[in-house]
Amino acid sequence: MTPPYDGDVSFSTLRGVPFLLSAPLGTRVVVRFRLDDGALSDALGELTARDDTAVVVTGRSGEISVPLERVTLAKPVPPPPVRRAPRF
Repeated sequence: MTPPYDGDVSFSTLRGVPFLLSAPLGTRVVVRFRLDDGALSDALGELTARDDTAVVVTGRSGEISVPLERVTLAKPVPPPPVRRAPRF
């Protein structure tokens, strides 16, 4: 079981946060971050807002605000694939 989040900053955080602070708004990203119980979660979508403490990623499930102190990894991702027409 993963221990609760203790606020430590890891090397991967140092790589992910600078990317999020410098990427243009509208960039499609995936952000991996720690939840309160220590588990990891991903936010996938467009980077739509940011400030000194958090970023907002807007995807299919809506807006997700991710505190920068919780980020473990972040990177740009390509556009989603085009959906194929249903088969009959």
